[in-house]
Formats: sequence, C-alpha cells, structure tokens
Amino acid sequence: MSKAPLLGVYIHIPYCLQRCTYCDFATYVHTEIRPPTDYVSLLKKEISYKKNLFTTRQLETIYFGGGTPSLIDANLLVDVIQHLKSEGFQTGPNTEITIEINPATVDERKLEIYLKAGVNRFSVGAQTFNDRLLKMVKREHNSKQTLETLQLLRRYNLNFSFDVLFALPTQTVDELKNDVRIAIELGSAHVSPYCLTVPEGHPLSKGRPLEDDQIEMFNAIDDGLVSQGFNRYEISNYARPGFESKHNLLYWTDQEYWGVGLSAHSYSLASSWGQRFWNASNLDIYAQELSEDLANGLGQIRHFESLKKHEALTDYCHTSLRLMKGLVWADLEKKFNSELRITVQKLAASQIEHGFLQQDQFGVQLSPKGLLVSNRIFETFTFLENDIGTH
Repeated sequence: MSKAPLLGVYIHIPYCLQRCTYCDFATYVHTEIRPPTDYVSLLKKEISYKKNLFTTRQLETIYFGGGTPSLIDANLLVDVIQHLKSEGFQTGPNTEITIEINPATVDERKLEIYLKAGVNRFSVGAQTFNDRLLKMVKREHNSKQTLETLQLLRRYNLNFSFDVLFALPTQTVDELKNDVRIAIELGSAHVSPYCLTVPEGHPLSKGRPLEDDQIEMFNAIDDGLVSQGFNRYEISNYARPGFESKHNLLYWTDQEYWGVGLSAHSYSLASSWGQRFWNASNLDIYAQELSEDLANGLGQIRHFESLKKHEALTDYCHTSLRLMKGLVWADLEKKFNSELRITVQKLAASQIEHGFLQQDQFGVQLSPKGLLVSNRIFETFTFLENDIGTH
C-alpha cells in the first residue's frame, strides 16, 4: 500500500496597511474591505465545505500568507487553526505552522497567542534595512521597526525567515550585503532573496541596476550566506541545516497542498496526473461564489483543471529543477515510466553539454551558470502532448 502524500494548508489573509508598489498579490488596504471577523468566517465555511477534497490526516504544514496576517487579531488566526482541527485536520509536534509578519505589526501579546496555538515559524517581510529603499517601494515600516521586531523574535529564541529584495532602483551591492549581514546577525535561520520583477514602464523599472550588476548582487547574496553556514536548497531560498521551509518544499516535491481563502490555489493527487483548483481573486466574487456553493450543498469546485500526463511531467521537471538536489531519475521513473525518464535524460544531455546542468549518480541539477538563466532551462523541459506520444 502506497504512503499517503503529505498535506499542507495555505491560508490567505489579504489585509495590508498599504499596497506596496511592486505587489501583484490579491491584497487590500485593511480599511477598505469587510472586517477580518467576516473574512475569517468565510474561511471557516470554505474549510467545512471543501474538507472532503482531501483525505483527513495530520497536517505537515499550515502557512498563513498574505497580505499581512499579523495585522489582524491574533485570535482570529488561532480560530482558523482550531477549525481545521475540528474538521479532522490535526496538527502534531512536527507540524510546521508559519505566519508571515511585517515589522511593527507584532508585539509580545500577539506572539504569546501565536506560540500557545502552536505557531513555530515566522516569515518576516522586511525586504531591506535601508530606509531610502523602503520609502521608494512604499513600505509602511522603517529599519528601526524591523530591528525591534527581529530582536523580539530573537529574545523568544524563535525560528524565523527573512525576505531580501534586490535589484531595486539605486540600490548598491554594498547596501545589499549589509541587509544580508544584519539579517544573519539578528538570528535569521532562513533567507529568501527575491529579484525585483516589474513590467516595462512601471515606476520601479527606471534606474534599476544593469543585468551585470544584478548578477553581482545575486553572487554577493550567495557568498554572504554560504560563508555563514547557510545552504542554498532552492533557487531563491537559503537555510541553516534543518531550517528549510517544509511548506515550500511541499510545492516542489509533488505533495498535496490546500489553499483556503481569496485567490488561493490547491493541488490534489486524487486524479491520474493531479488536479489544480483555485479561488476567485476578487473578494466580492469569492464571497458570492462561496455563498452560492454553500446554498447548493454539493461540495463541488468551480475553478479547476485536471492535468494531462505531459502537463504533469512539465510541472514535475520544473519544480524538481528549482531544488538544488534537482531531478532524481529514480523518482521521475517511479512517477511516470522508464520511457519518459529516457526522454528527459536526452533533453538533459544537451544542457549538460552547454554547461547549464550538472549531473551526479542520482540525476541532474542546475549548474551555477544554469541558475542565472533558469527560466530558459525550464523551457527545455516544457512538454506538449505530442512530445511524449503514448509513453
């Protein structure tokens, strides 16, 4: 009997103090939408309505993302955790429970409530310790508040991750090195560097570092973290050994995840090659559709796609190559078959020849050269139905 896949739950909390200039997530300024109590009521209804889409089991992870989950009453988030438990999705001592927090939105009282409910990981969306850059991207907090928040987490000896944003207009390599240095010194066990991505014509597209400078920034982050004992385990994630994000690893290792709330996405292995489903990204539409679904009482999903074999293979290759351990041939063959393993190996051979992939006895991984052009490599492993024939 095959082992049931792991399951993580993502809870989307769309409230923000202010919309950042680079943000493209489904978020709202907290004063402009229905109160958090109403929204959490919707979340609980959705959990009850869709609980049968996944087999009840002990959860591997719960992740509160946003938005700024720490902006709303801490007891509301605890209420969601308790509701999951009441519907059969229990947590245990090894369940990773993460809350995204922003500086100046957490105090000791909130922290005590989170910890009592089993929260054991915090993701700090501070981006930089540079006040000039924070103002540029319209972040509400300042560097002093970031330092105070990290010192609070450190005082409690907590596990926390720090997001670093780079390639901002006027940002220098030295400023970026300083951000990484301070994050490490203040106790971050996990760092997620993100290169600013905005469309042409966006206000933040002017004055950005040139491509060569961005590569220098990329390498400076890598050098700074690796020299301090961090392992790069995924393209955009570094961690001290044992502090990798269990929740994100679910996405990259073909496990199940359930997204609850506005714009949240889910992945189930219940069908042959997997099924994806998602919620509306407009809050009024999300609430209306949930109300109609509850009235019908059918327990069905509206927005979904059942993956075909070539789509599942594409996703599997892309997510595996994001990880530093890369594509493992034995795992790929187990999920698909030996013929498709050979197909993928042939494609990999040319990328190895050009120095974009490297190989070991188990499979292939992105090389340092390949990491800089990963999207181009992923295109090589994007399959159409005709590419795999009847394999």
